[in-house]
Amino acid sequence: MIAIIDYGAGNIFSVKNALDHLGLESALVKDKESIKSADAVILPGVGAFPAAMEMLNKSGLIDTIKEEAARKPFLGICLGMQLIFEKGYEFEECDGLGLIGGSVIKMNEPDLIIPHMGWNKLEKLNECPLLKNIGDNEYVYFVHSYKAQCDDKDIAAYSEYGGRVPALVYDGNYVYGAQFHPEKSGETGLKILRSFAELI
Repeated sequence: MIAIIDYGAGNIFSVKNALDHLGLESALVKDKESIKSADAVILPGVGAFPAAMEMLNKSGLIDTIKEEAARKPFLGICLGMQLIFEKGYEFEECDGLGLIGGSVIKMNEPDLIIPHMGWNKLEKLNECPLLKNIGDNEYVYFVHSYKAQCDDKDIAAYSEYGGRVPALVYDGNYVYGAQFHPEKSGETGLKILRSFAELI
């Protein structure tokens, strides 16, 4: 079973619908025990980094998330991906979950429309199990104004938007993060979600 963490800041129903479409067992969860008993975990997210971290703090789930991400497949989506880094700088400096080294900064390229919204090509950088069925000319859907800054070794794929934007990150063990929305990225996104489920 895949646990989708419902902490008040997530695009939870679109993620659940995508997993249902794939025939994958999943549940929206708010408690520690459900996260611990799950085979894999998804942390969705929309909104602002500090507000989302405050909600996670109030939920009392942060320690459980860190523990489970060290032993089972864990996927952060959109804001949920940003939260897996050490720091965020949306409105203020804010600690993240620290599952992958790096920070999240505002996209401020002067000639670009921000937020970055729409379809962009995935460019592979490093090997990653979630990319095993992804070709060299596939596109995914983004909606965001902030991007990750991290080591190249943690970037599985990126998109070009005024420079390299980390699109899919991977710590080499259990932690994955998608800046794009796989649940809104058509067949390409579904292939990525299916590959995540196959890690179980």
